[in-house]
Amino acid sequence: MIKITADDIFDGRKFHGPDRALVLDEHATVSALVPRSWVGEDFVKVDGILCPGFINTHCHLELSHMKGSVPEGTGLPAFLTAVMENRTPPAADVLHSAIDAAAEAMRQEGTVAVGDIANTAATVSVKRRTAHQTEWHTFVECMGVADAFAPQRLEHSMAVLAQFRQAQLPAALVPHAPYSVSPTLFRLINGLKSNGTISIHNQESAAENELFRHKTGPFLQFYRHFNMDASSIGGTASNSLPAFIPYFDQGQTMLLVHNTFTNRQDVEAALAREGETYWCLCPNANLYIEGMLPDVDMLLEMPGVTITLGTDSLASNHQLSIWREIETLRGKFPHIPLETMLQWATLNGAMALGIDDRFGSFEKGKTPGVVQITGNTSRILDPKSLFA
Repeated sequence: MIKITADDIFDGRKFHGPDRALVLDEHATVSALVPRSWVGEDFVKVDGILCPGFINTHCHLELSHMKGSVPEGTGLPAFLTAVMENRTPPAADVLHSAIDAAAEAMRQEGTVAVGDIANTAATVSVKRRTAHQTEWHTFVECMGVADAFAPQRLEHSMAVLAQFRQAQLPAALVPHAPYSVSPTLFRLINGLKSNGTISIHNQESAAENELFRHKTGPFLQFYRHFNMDASSIGGTASNSLPAFIPYFDQGQTMLLVHNTFTNRQDVEAALAREGETYWCLCPNANLYIEGMLPDVDMLLEMPGVTITLGTDSLASNHQLSIWREIETLRGKFPHIPLETMLQWATLNGAMALGIDDRFGSFEKGKTPGVVQITGNTSRILDPKSLFA
Protein backbone atom coordinates (compact mmCIF):
# COMPACT_ATOMS: atom_id res chain seq x y z
CA MET A 1 0.00 0.00 0.00
CA ILE A 2 1.05 3.61 -0.67
CA LYS A 3 0.60 5.94 2.32
CA ILE A 4 0.95 9.71 1.92
CA THR A 5 0.59 12.58 4.39
CA ALA A 6 0.74 16.33 3.79
CA ASP A 7 0.25 19.67 5.50
CA ASP A 8 -3.44 19.25 4.63
CA ILE A 9 -5.61 16.88 2.60
CA PHE A 10 -8.72 17.95 0.70
CA ASP A 11 -10.92 14.97 -0.16
CA GLY A 12 -13.20 16.55 -2.79
CA ARG A 13 -15.57 18.05 -0.23
CA LYS A 14 -13.58 19.25 2.76
CA PHE A 15 -10.15 19.63 4.36
CA HIS A 16 -9.04 17.05 6.92
CA GLY A 17 -5.96 18.71 8.40
CA PRO A 18 -2.40 17.42 8.76
CA ASP A 19 -3.16 14.36 10.90
CA ARG A 20 -4.58 12.22 8.10
CA ALA A 21 -3.01 9.79 5.66
CA LEU A 22 -4.15 8.96 2.15
CA VAL A 23 -3.83 5.24 1.47
CA LEU A 24 -3.69 3.98 -2.12
CA ASP A 25 -3.10 0.54 -3.58
CA GLU A 26 -0.48 -0.25 -6.22
CA HIS A 27 -2.89 0.87 -8.98
CA ALA A 28 -3.42 4.30 -7.31
CA THR A 29 -6.95 3.29 -6.29
CA VAL A 30 -8.09 4.93 -3.06
CA SER A 31 -8.18 2.48 -0.17
CA ALA A 32 -8.84 4.87 2.70
CA LEU A 33 -8.31 8.29 4.24
CA VAL A 34 -7.43 7.56 7.86
CA PRO A 35 -5.79 9.09 10.92
CA ARG A 36 -2.03 9.25 10.49
CA SER A 37 -1.51 7.17 13.60
CA TRP A 38 -3.17 4.22 11.90
CA VAL A 39 -0.46 3.82 9.24
CA GLY A 40 2.58 3.54 11.51
CA GLU A 41 5.85 4.95 10.23
CA ASP A 42 5.64 3.54 6.71
CA PHE A 43 4.46 6.69 4.93
CA VAL A 44 5.79 9.57 2.85
CA LYS A 45 5.23 13.18 3.93
CA VAL A 46 4.91 15.81 1.21
CA ASP A 47 4.63 19.59 1.47
CA GLY A 48 1.48 21.55 0.80
CA ILE A 49 -2.04 20.30 0.09
CA LEU A 50 -3.09 17.02 -1.46
CA CYS A 51 -6.33 16.95 -3.42
CA PRO A 52 -7.99 14.80 -6.08
CA GLY A 53 -7.06 15.44 -9.70
CA PHE A 54 -8.57 18.54 -11.29
CA ILE A 55 -11.48 18.36 -13.73
CA ASN A 56 -11.37 20.96 -16.52
CA THR A 57 -14.96 21.09 -17.73
CA HIS A 58 -14.36 23.54 -20.59
CA CYS A 59 -11.35 23.61 -22.88
CA HIS A 60 -10.65 24.16 -26.60
CA LEU A 61 -7.56 22.04 -27.12
CA GLU A 62 -7.72 22.37 -30.91
CA LEU A 63 -7.03 26.13 -30.63
CA SER A 64 -3.72 25.59 -28.81
CA HIS A 65 -1.68 26.87 -31.78
CA MET A 66 -3.34 30.29 -31.39
CA LYS A 67 -1.65 31.21 -28.11
CA GLY A 68 -0.99 34.95 -28.07
CA SER A 69 -2.42 35.53 -31.53
CA VAL A 70 -5.60 37.36 -30.45
CA PRO A 71 -5.30 40.68 -28.57
CA GLU A 72 -6.82 40.98 -25.11
CA GLY A 73 -9.84 43.10 -24.31
CA THR A 74 -11.50 43.12 -27.72
CA GLY A 75 -14.92 41.94 -26.59
CA LEU A 76 -16.48 38.69 -27.73
CA PRO A 77 -17.71 39.52 -31.28
CA ALA A 78 -14.27 40.87 -32.27
CA PHE A 79 -12.57 37.93 -30.55
CA LEU A 80 -14.72 35.46 -32.48
CA THR A 81 -13.94 37.27 -35.72
CA ALA A 82 -10.21 36.98 -35.08
CA VAL A 83 -10.46 33.29 -34.21
CA MET A 84 -12.54 32.44 -37.27
CA GLU A 85 -10.19 34.31 -39.57
CA ASN A 86 -6.94 33.00 -38.08
CA ARG A 87 -7.63 29.52 -36.72
CA THR A 88 -6.10 27.65 -39.67
CA PRO A 89 -2.50 26.73 -38.69
CA PRO A 90 0.37 27.27 -41.12
CA ALA A 91 0.96 23.49 -41.18
CA ALA A 92 -0.59 20.37 -39.68
CA ASP A 93 2.52 19.59 -37.65
CA VAL A 94 2.32 23.03 -35.99
CA LEU A 95 -1.24 22.31 -34.90
CA HIS A 96 -0.53 18.82 -33.57
CA SER A 97 2.64 19.91 -31.80
CA ALA A 98 0.74 22.69 -30.01
CA ILE A 99 -2.09 20.32 -29.08
CA ASP A 100 0.32 17.73 -27.69
CA ALA A 101 2.22 20.32 -25.65
CA ALA A 102 -0.97 21.83 -24.21
CA ALA A 103 -2.39 18.44 -23.27
CA GLU A 104 0.80 17.44 -21.47
CA ALA A 105 1.06 20.79 -19.65
CA MET A 106 -2.50 20.36 -18.40
CA ARG A 107 -1.72 16.89 -17.12
CA GLN A 108 1.49 17.95 -15.40
CA GLU A 109 -0.35 20.74 -13.56
CA GLY A 110 -2.92 18.32 -12.18
CA THR A 111 -5.79 17.94 -14.66
CA VAL A 112 -6.98 14.34 -14.95
CA ALA A 113 -10.20 14.82 -16.94
CA VAL A 114 -11.26 17.35 -19.57
CA GLY A 115 -14.53 18.40 -21.17
CA ASP A 116 -13.00 19.49 -24.47
CA ILE A 117 -14.69 21.36 -27.30
CA ALA A 118 -14.07 20.17 -30.86
CA ASN A 119 -15.13 21.57 -34.21
CA THR A 120 -12.86 19.18 -36.09
CA ALA A 121 -11.22 15.80 -35.52
CA ALA A 122 -7.80 17.40 -34.93
CA THR A 123 -7.58 16.18 -31.32
CA VAL A 124 -8.53 12.54 -31.96
CA SER A 125 -4.94 11.29 -32.14
CA VAL A 126 -3.69 12.93 -28.92
CA LYS A 127 -6.80 11.85 -27.00
CA ARG A 128 -6.49 8.26 -28.16
CA ARG A 129 -2.78 8.21 -27.35
CA THR A 130 -3.17 9.72 -23.84
CA ALA A 131 -6.46 8.14 -22.80
CA HIS A 132 -4.63 6.08 -20.16
CA GLN A 133 -3.50 9.32 -18.47
CA THR A 134 -6.34 11.77 -19.09
CA GLU A 135 -10.08 11.16 -19.24
CA TRP A 136 -11.25 13.04 -22.35
CA HIS A 137 -14.92 13.91 -22.88
CA THR A 138 -15.31 15.65 -26.22
CA PHE A 139 -18.13 18.08 -26.92
CA VAL A 140 -18.45 18.30 -30.71
CA GLU A 141 -19.92 21.72 -31.38
CA CYS A 142 -22.68 22.27 -33.89
CA MET A 143 -23.41 25.75 -35.17
CA GLY A 144 -25.38 27.37 -37.94
CA VAL A 145 -27.40 30.59 -37.88
CA ALA A 146 -29.50 30.02 -41.02
CA ASP A 147 -32.60 27.99 -40.19
CA ALA A 148 -32.83 26.61 -43.73
CA PHE A 149 -29.42 24.92 -43.48
CA ALA A 150 -29.89 23.37 -40.03
CA PRO A 151 -30.05 19.75 -41.30
CA GLN A 152 -26.80 20.18 -43.23
CA ARG A 153 -25.05 21.73 -40.24
CA LEU A 154 -26.18 18.84 -38.04
CA GLU A 155 -24.96 16.30 -40.60
CA HIS A 156 -21.54 17.97 -40.75
CA SER A 157 -21.12 17.86 -36.97
CA MET A 158 -22.38 14.29 -36.76
CA ALA A 159 -19.58 13.27 -39.15
CA VAL A 160 -17.02 14.83 -36.79
CA LEU A 161 -18.69 13.14 -33.82
CA ALA A 162 -18.42 9.78 -35.56
CA GLN A 163 -14.63 10.09 -35.79
CA PHE A 164 -14.32 10.43 -32.01
CA ARG A 165 -16.71 7.59 -31.34
CA GLN A 166 -14.97 5.35 -33.87
CA ALA A 167 -11.79 5.96 -31.87
CA GLN A 168 -13.74 4.80 -28.79
CA LEU A 169 -13.52 8.24 -27.20
CA PRO A 170 -16.53 9.54 -25.22
CA ALA A 171 -18.18 12.33 -27.20
CA ALA A 172 -21.46 14.23 -27.46
CA LEU A 173 -22.88 16.67 -29.99
CA VAL A 174 -23.70 20.06 -28.47
CA PRO A 175 -24.72 23.58 -29.55
CA HIS A 176 -21.99 26.21 -29.67
CA ALA A 177 -23.83 29.25 -28.29
CA PRO A 178 -27.24 30.97 -28.43
CA TYR A 179 -25.99 33.51 -30.97
CA SER A 180 -24.67 30.83 -33.35
CA VAL A 181 -27.46 28.24 -33.38
CA SER A 182 -30.78 28.72 -35.16
CA PRO A 183 -34.10 27.62 -33.59
CA THR A 184 -34.39 24.65 -35.94
CA LEU A 185 -30.86 23.52 -35.19
CA PHE A 186 -31.56 23.76 -31.44
CA ARG A 187 -34.58 21.48 -31.93
CA LEU A 188 -32.58 18.97 -33.94
CA ILE A 189 -29.86 18.79 -31.27
CA ASN A 190 -32.47 18.39 -28.54
CA GLY A 191 -33.90 15.41 -30.43
CA LEU A 192 -30.66 13.43 -30.42
CA LYS A 193 -30.81 10.29 -28.29
CA SER A 194 -28.12 9.11 -25.82
CA ASN A 195 -26.18 12.32 -26.29
CA GLY A 196 -24.84 12.81 -22.74
CA THR A 197 -24.13 16.17 -21.09
CA ILE A 198 -24.99 19.24 -23.18
CA SER A 199 -22.34 21.97 -22.99
CA ILE A 200 -23.07 25.46 -24.34
CA HIS A 201 -21.34 28.85 -24.16
CA ASN A 202 -23.71 31.06 -22.18
CA GLN A 203 -23.89 34.84 -21.79
CA GLU A 204 -20.18 35.40 -22.30
CA SER A 205 -20.79 38.99 -23.37
CA ALA A 206 -23.32 41.78 -22.90
CA ALA A 207 -23.70 41.79 -26.69
CA GLU A 208 -25.35 38.35 -26.52
CA ASN A 209 -28.10 39.58 -24.21
CA GLU A 210 -28.53 42.74 -26.29
CA LEU A 211 -29.02 40.64 -29.42
CA PHE A 212 -31.76 38.60 -27.78
CA ARG A 213 -33.46 41.48 -26.02
CA HIS A 214 -33.47 44.05 -28.81
CA LYS A 215 -31.91 42.46 -31.93
CA THR A 216 -29.28 45.19 -31.87
CA GLY A 217 -25.60 45.44 -31.01
CA PRO A 218 -22.18 44.17 -32.14
CA PHE A 219 -23.36 40.71 -33.19
CA LEU A 220 -25.29 42.21 -36.12
CA GLN A 221 -22.01 43.60 -37.49
CA PHE A 222 -20.39 40.19 -36.86
CA TYR A 223 -23.08 38.48 -38.97
CA ARG A 224 -22.74 41.06 -41.75
CA HIS A 225 -18.95 40.65 -41.76
CA PHE A 226 -19.32 36.94 -42.56
CA ASN A 227 -22.42 37.42 -44.75
CA MET A 228 -24.55 35.27 -42.42
CA ASP A 229 -28.33 35.17 -42.51
CA ALA A 230 -29.06 35.25 -38.78
CA SER A 231 -32.60 36.62 -39.11
CA SER A 232 -34.00 33.76 -37.01
CA ILE A 233 -31.84 34.59 -33.97
CA GLY A 234 -32.59 37.13 -31.26
CA GLY A 235 -35.30 39.67 -30.68
CA THR A 236 -37.00 37.59 -27.97
CA ALA A 237 -37.35 40.49 -25.49
CA SER A 238 -35.47 38.39 -22.92
CA ASN A 239 -31.86 37.57 -22.16
CA SER A 240 -30.41 34.67 -24.14
CA LEU A 241 -30.57 32.00 -21.41
CA PRO A 242 -34.36 32.13 -20.89
CA ALA A 243 -34.72 32.17 -24.68
CA PHE A 244 -32.76 29.00 -25.47
CA ILE A 245 -33.07 26.83 -22.34
CA PRO A 246 -36.67 25.67 -23.14
CA TYR A 247 -35.34 23.91 -26.26
CA PHE A 248 -33.81 21.26 -23.97
CA ASP A 249 -36.85 19.43 -22.64
CA GLN A 250 -35.53 15.84 -22.49
CA GLY A 251 -34.09 16.09 -18.98
CA GLN A 252 -30.53 16.48 -20.27
CA THR A 253 -27.67 17.46 -17.97
CA MET A 254 -26.71 21.01 -18.99
CA LEU A 255 -23.26 22.56 -18.59
CA LEU A 256 -23.57 26.33 -19.00
CA VAL A 257 -20.16 27.85 -19.69
CA HIS A 258 -18.91 31.36 -18.79
CA ASN A 259 -22.12 32.96 -17.41
CA THR A 260 -20.34 36.31 -17.27
CA PHE A 261 -23.52 38.34 -17.82
CA THR A 262 -26.03 36.00 -16.15
CA ASN A 263 -28.48 37.45 -13.62
CA ARG A 264 -30.81 35.96 -11.02
CA GLN A 265 -33.78 35.70 -13.37
CA ASP A 266 -31.62 33.83 -15.88
CA VAL A 267 -30.52 31.37 -13.19
CA GLU A 268 -34.13 30.82 -12.12
CA ALA A 269 -35.12 30.09 -15.73
CA ALA A 270 -32.39 27.45 -16.03
CA LEU A 271 -33.17 25.81 -12.70
CA ALA A 272 -36.88 25.56 -13.57
CA ARG A 273 -36.01 23.07 -16.32
CA GLU A 274 -36.03 19.34 -15.58
CA GLY A 275 -32.52 17.89 -15.48
CA GLU A 276 -29.26 18.76 -13.75
CA THR A 277 -27.61 22.12 -14.51
CA TYR A 278 -23.95 22.98 -13.89
CA TRP A 279 -22.34 26.43 -14.14
CA CYS A 280 -18.79 26.45 -15.49
CA LEU A 281 -16.59 29.46 -14.73
CA CYS A 282 -13.56 30.32 -16.90
CA PRO A 283 -12.37 33.49 -15.16
CA ASN A 284 -9.05 34.02 -16.92
CA ALA A 285 -10.70 33.82 -20.35
CA ASN A 286 -13.46 36.18 -19.24
CA LEU A 287 -10.84 38.73 -18.18
CA TYR A 288 -8.85 38.15 -21.39
CA ILE A 289 -11.83 38.77 -23.69
CA GLU A 290 -14.27 41.04 -21.87
CA GLY A 291 -12.38 42.24 -18.79
CA MET A 292 -15.29 41.03 -16.69
CA LEU A 293 -16.03 38.19 -14.26
CA PRO A 294 -19.35 36.48 -13.51
CA ASP A 295 -21.34 37.48 -10.44
CA VAL A 296 -19.98 34.55 -8.45
CA ASP A 297 -21.51 35.74 -5.19
CA MET A 298 -24.96 35.76 -6.79
CA LEU A 299 -24.46 32.23 -8.11
CA LEU A 300 -23.43 31.01 -4.67
CA GLU A 301 -26.54 32.56 -3.10
CA MET A 302 -28.89 30.75 -5.48
CA PRO A 303 -30.14 27.38 -4.15
CA GLY A 304 -29.45 24.56 -6.60
CA VAL A 305 -26.47 26.15 -8.37
CA THR A 306 -23.48 23.81 -8.78
CA ILE A 307 -20.27 25.44 -10.05
CA THR A 308 -17.42 23.87 -12.03
CA LEU A 309 -14.23 25.32 -13.53
CA GLY A 310 -12.74 25.48 -17.01
CA THR A 311 -9.87 27.18 -18.80
CA ASP A 312 -11.26 27.92 -22.27
CA SER A 313 -8.48 27.99 -24.91
CA LEU A 314 -4.95 29.25 -25.40
CA ALA A 315 -6.47 31.77 -27.81
CA SER A 316 -8.16 33.35 -24.76
CA ASN A 317 -5.87 32.35 -21.89
CA HIS A 318 -2.17 32.29 -21.10
CA GLN A 319 -2.26 28.71 -19.80
CA LEU A 320 -4.68 25.81 -19.31
CA SER A 321 -4.20 25.46 -15.56
CA ILE A 322 -7.18 24.94 -13.25
CA TRP A 323 -5.07 26.08 -10.31
CA ARG A 324 -4.46 29.42 -12.09
CA GLU A 325 -8.23 29.78 -12.47
CA ILE A 326 -8.62 29.20 -8.73
CA GLU A 327 -5.89 31.75 -7.97
CA THR A 328 -7.67 34.37 -10.08
CA LEU A 329 -10.97 33.71 -8.32
CA ARG A 330 -9.30 33.84 -4.90
CA GLY A 331 -7.84 37.24 -5.76
CA LYS A 332 -11.22 38.62 -6.81
CA PHE A 333 -13.38 36.81 -4.24
CA PRO A 334 -11.14 36.35 -1.17
CA HIS A 335 -14.13 35.70 1.08
CA ILE A 336 -14.97 32.43 -0.72
CA PRO A 337 -13.19 29.54 1.06
CA LEU A 338 -10.51 27.62 -0.82
CA GLU A 339 -12.39 24.48 0.21
CA THR A 340 -15.38 25.64 -1.85
CA MET A 341 -13.30 26.39 -4.94
CA LEU A 342 -11.44 23.09 -4.75
CA GLN A 343 -14.77 21.27 -4.79
CA TRP A 344 -15.67 23.18 -7.95
CA ALA A 345 -12.40 21.96 -9.47
CA THR A 346 -12.77 18.31 -8.43
CA LEU A 347 -16.00 16.61 -7.38
CA ASN A 348 -18.38 19.09 -9.03
CA GLY A 349 -16.54 18.82 -12.34
CA ALA A 350 -16.59 15.04 -12.18
CA MET A 351 -20.34 15.12 -11.54
CA ALA A 352 -20.91 17.44 -14.50
CA LEU A 353 -19.08 15.05 -16.84
CA GLY A 354 -20.76 12.00 -15.31
CA ILE A 355 -17.50 10.44 -14.11
CA ASP A 356 -17.80 10.92 -10.34
CA ASP A 357 -17.87 7.15 -9.87
CA ARG A 358 -14.11 7.22 -10.60
CA PHE A 359 -12.93 10.82 -10.25
CA GLY A 360 -13.35 13.90 -8.10
CA SER A 361 -12.87 12.65 -4.54
CA PHE A 362 -10.74 10.46 -2.29
CA GLU A 363 -13.41 7.84 -1.77
CA LYS A 364 -12.68 4.13 -1.51
CA GLY A 365 -12.50 2.44 -4.91
CA LYS A 366 -11.96 5.61 -6.96
CA THR A 367 -8.87 6.45 -9.04
CA PRO A 368 -9.09 10.25 -9.01
CA GLY A 369 -5.40 11.05 -9.33
CA VAL A 370 -3.50 13.02 -6.72
CA VAL A 371 -2.53 16.69 -7.00
CA GLN A 372 0.03 18.43 -4.81
CA ILE A 373 -0.52 22.17 -4.28
CA THR A 374 2.43 24.13 -2.88
CA GLY A 375 2.42 27.92 -2.82
CA ASN A 376 1.24 29.09 -6.23
CA THR A 377 1.91 25.84 -8.08
CA SER A 378 0.11 22.56 -8.63
CA ARG A 379 1.41 19.31 -10.04
CA ILE A 380 0.22 15.78 -10.59
CA LEU A 381 1.81 13.23 -8.29
CA ASP A 382 2.92 9.76 -9.28
CA PRO A 383 2.43 8.03 -5.92
CA LYS A 384 4.77 5.18 -6.78
CA SER A 385 7.61 7.60 -7.49
CA LEU A 386 7.49 8.83 -3.89
CA PHE A 387 8.79 5.47 -2.76
CA ALA A 388 11.41 5.05 -5.48
